[in-house]
Amino acid sequence: MKALGQEHFYNIGVSYKKADAEMRGKFSVSKENQTALLQSAKEKGISGIFIISTCNRTEIFGFANRPCLLIELLCDFSEGTAKEFNSVCNVNKNQEAINHLFRIGTGLESQILGDYEIVGQLRQSYKLAKSLKTTNAYIERLVNNVLQASKKVKNTTKLSSGTTSVSYAAVQYIIKNLPDYNSKNILVFGLGKMGKHTCKNLAKYTQNKSVCLINRTEEKTTEFVKEHTSIRKSVIEELPTEIANADVLIVSTGSNKPTITKNHISLNKKLLILDLSMPENVAKEVTDFSGVSLINVDELSKITHETLAVRLAEVPLAESIIETHKTDFNAWLNHRRFTPAIAALKESLESIKNDEINFQKKKIVNFDENQAEILTSRFIQKITTQFVKHLKDDETSVTESIEVIQKVFQS
Repeated sequence: MKALGQEHFYNIGVSYKKADAEMRGKFSVSKENQTALLQSAKEKGISGIFIISTCNRTEIFGFANRPCLLIELLCDFSEGTAKEFNSVCNVNKNQEAINHLFRIGTGLESQILGDYEIVGQLRQSYKLAKSLKTTNAYIERLVNNVLQASKKVKNTTKLSSGTTSVSYAAVQYIIKNLPDYNSKNILVFGLGKMGKHTCKNLAKYTQNKSVCLINRTEEKTTEFVKEHTSIRKSVIEELPTEIANADVLIVSTGSNKPTITKNHISLNKKLLILDLSMPENVAKEVTDFSGVSLINVDELSKITHETLAVRLAEVPLAESIIETHKTDFNAWLNHRRFTPAIAALKESLESIKNDEINFQKKKIVNFDENQAEILTSRFIQKITTQFVKHLKDDETSVTESIEVIQKVFQS
């Protein structure tokens, strides 16, 4: 870290709390652009930074003199503008940023409370930053503490009880809204993580034998249907035909632009479309057709209230676990911050001691240098010990105390 007081640990980002799916899509950062953003940050001299970009949020955590440096990076590598960001953003500094990351990593900030998919995404984000050498000791320790807290919350609370993923919600939506859902033709377009989970949930929670799967990379579809024989595969060239035959279209493609437009839909076609992608991969213009119903991730997140009631009761326990791990991190952080100051204080006192002993040696006949050394060394030890206790006190402002030490003893 650079000189004390020059840099702060910031979090800047957008999430489902203030930004709708369309706006979140503008600030979504692709894997390639995440790499480019981190490399750009390193070139700009940012000492530690990582980015998380999911369907529900895009967050940057990093060190900067001002948060606008991180905001500029986000706007440079996404489709969003600074003006749009300011209308929906969250900006957190130091302890607020630390707390925000703990809440994200334990599922408390997930759109569906307790959804732990974010933990894997956090690990991947950290792994990418570490591989590009944009992490530092502060970030490494913090992320490690967050992951420890996350593990304990998952293992000792019911915050993740029941199933509430977006892919699960999509299947539940079909079950609740289509009385004869088992006889409907269902087309799943896209075989990323979300697409796979959707197919598995269709097999688990329905008896529908008319599920078709299309992916741009045919090899992935071929491998998947070998293990899931109840699902029929088709090829990308047959997408218009398969949509024409479908009653339900589930889109889970990972594109930056719509993969389904009005051109894919037949006039007077009755079709339910569930868009699980972020940014949204179904153009809103499809709803110009009266028979088309379009549901996105924001709407799907509303159907899991029963499970959430159980999870809400577990929030205080999860927060107490966070406090324990946050206290551990702050203890490490404060120790890391005040150790150099204490060393400098001790060095200054040692210098004063040596000067005084040399002065007294010349002034006092038969001066006992060994006794003076023992006595003054004990004084120095007691003074530095008291300062350490002072700095460890919860009510102490470490920054202000260190500044006083520096002014008094290092002027």
